[in-house]
Amino acid sequence: MGKKSDKNVEKYNIGITVLLIIGLVTIIFPLYMTVVIAFKQPSEMTNSMKGLLSLPKSFSLDNFREAMRVTDFWHSLGNSLLITLVTIALSIVVHSLIGYALGRNKSKSKFYNFIYLYLVSGMFVPFAILMMPLVKQTSRMGLSNWVGVVLLYVVFYMPMNTMLYSGYLTNLPLALEEAACVDGASTWKTYWTIIFPNMKPMHATVAILTALGTWNDVMTPLVIMSGDHNTLPLAQLNFQSQFGTNYNLAFASYLLALLPIVIFYIICQKQIIAGVANGAVK
Repeated sequence: MGKKSDKNVEKYNIGITVLLIIGLVTIIFPLYMTVVIAFKQPSEMTNSMKGLLSLPKSFSLDNFREAMRVTDFWHSLGNSLLITLVTIALSIVVHSLIGYALGRNKSKSKFYNFIYLYLVSGMFVPFAILMMPLVKQTSRMGLSNWVGVVLLYVVFYMPMNTMLYSGYLTNLPLALEEAACVDGASTWKTYWTIIFPNMKPMHATVAILTALGTWNDVMTPLVIMSGDHNTLPLAQLNFQSQFGTNYNLAFASYLLALLPIVIFYIICQKQIIAGVANGAVK
C-alpha cells in the first residue's frame, strides 16, 4: 500500500508540474510577443513566424515616446487613475456595508436573504442589455462624464463584491460584536472600529478585482463619456484605423498601461492571498 501511495503521489506531482509548465508558457509567450513587438520598428515586422518571434535589431524607446504622444498619455492616465481610485474607494465602503448588513441577517430573515439573492443575481445580467437605457438615462441626468462612469462601476461590481464580503464575514466571530455591544458600542461604531479593520484582506481582494475591471474597461467609458476625457483604453483605440492597426505603437502603449495595475497588484499581493485563503477555509 505504501509503494502504491508513493507512486500515486509521484504521478500527481508530475501532472501538477506539467500543468504549471503549460500555464507558464501560455502566460510568458503573449508577454514576450508584446515586449518584442513594442520595441520593433514597423520595417522589422514580417508575416513569417520567425520574423515575429525574433528579437528587435535595436532596443529603442521611440515607439513608447510616439505612443505617449498619440494617446496624450499623461492626460489619459490621469483620467484612468481618477476613475479607478474613486471607484475602488466607493466600492470598499459601500459594498462592505451592504455585505455586512446582508451577511449578518440573511440567515435570520427571509427578506434579507431575498435582497441578497436579488443583488447577487445581477452578476448574470450582461452589460449589452443595459447599455442603451443607461446611455439615455445618464445623458438626461447630466452624468455623461467620469462621475456617471464611476457610479455605474459601483453598481456593476456590487453583486460580486457583496457576495465576497458576505462570505468573508463567516471568518469573523459574532463574539466580537457581542462584546462591543456589552461595552455600549452602537452597531455603526462596532462596524467601523471592529468589523471594517478585520476585513482588510478582503478589502485588498475587492480592490484589485475592481481595479482590474475598471482599468481595462473600454465599453462603459466609450458609450457614457463625451468630450475629450479619454481613459487609457479609449485612447489606445487611436492605433486602429479603417485600413489596419499600428501594432508596434499599440503594444508599446499596452505595456505602459500595464505598469500601474501591476504595481498595484504587487502592493496588495499579500493581502489578496490572505483574503482568498481565509475565504477558502469556510
